[in-house]
Amino acid sequence: MAALRSLFLCVFVLSAALSHSHAQLTPNFYNKVCPKALSTIRSVVLNAIKREPRMGASLLRLHFHDCFVNGCDGSVLLDDIGSFVGEKTAFPNVNSIRGFEVVDQIKQKVNKACKGNVVSCADILAVAARDSVAILGGPNYKVLLGRRDARTASVDDANRSLPPPFFSFSQLLSSFQSQGLDLKDLVLLSAGHTLGKARCATFRTRIYNDTNIDRKFAASLKAICPPSGKDNNLMGLDKTSNFFDTAYFKALLNKKGLLHSDQELFGGGSQESDELVSYYSSYPYSFRDDFGSSMIKMGNIKPLTGSYGEIRQNCRFVN
Repeated sequence: MAALRSLFLCVFVLSAALSHSHAQLTPNFYNKVCPKALSTIRSVVLNAIKREPRMGASLLRLHFHDCFVNGCDGSVLLDDIGSFVGEKTAFPNVNSIRGFEVVDQIKQKVNKACKGNVVSCADILAVAARDSVAILGGPNYKVLLGRRDARTASVDDANRSLPPPFFSFSQLLSSFQSQGLDLKDLVLLSAGHTLGKARCATFRTRIYNDTNIDRKFAASLKAICPPSGKDNNLMGLDKTSNFFDTAYFKALLNKKGLLHSDQELFGGGSQESDELVSYYSSYPYSFRDDFGSSMIKMGNIKPLTGSYGEIRQNCRFVN
């Protein structure tokens, strides 16, 4: 009997430990430990977008590039130092992802508001992405919280996991499915490109080589993106690049997707994808609601919780 009680006790302790290590994310995670955390993040994001509207898209993109490489763990923020190589120099990230100074500012102000280091950098990215979307006219969806920060990063995994702008539809779908996402998530999350701009280097091949592109649209882009040089010239990902709307989908219907990977969502060989693009182009409220749901789903990709990882004092370096 004593041995049986001892077995039950061991099972209980093990179950409790596993439950703690794999705790579920919750929107109320900081309600007691730091009630001012979310409002502090939003204030910094709002000021950053007022200074530069494009920053909203940049913060949204940081969260995406974080989650797609070994989960939403803040690894994308780690700087190279000594022999440690982070993810910032990966091909999809170099000269591309930005907004690190805003994250630094958020972290400093949140630590001050919380009177301690309690809010993870991974959670900061998730909240800043939501706030950016909401400030620029999109849904104010509930962010699930409680992530912890990775102590490692992988430039090789970033190169493998982040879908580049020249991917075909089948490659895009495979990339998203490998993260536990589906075709609907692919269409919705790609529509984050309703915000922001792209460099000439990312759409040059499309405007000179693709056939599924409006000729006048391609000609207008060639004026700012020559066959060589001017790699850093910028173009809005849709014609209202500082506002969350359905212009992105309407552009795809008219063969005016800026990136090859965007246009693949309509006319790329998937009837289901074509139907979703057409549907969301006409139903903005459905797009808003469903985009929020897909963002929450993406934010749940392999988070570190419980006793895993750490809460970084400085988002650029492990403690």
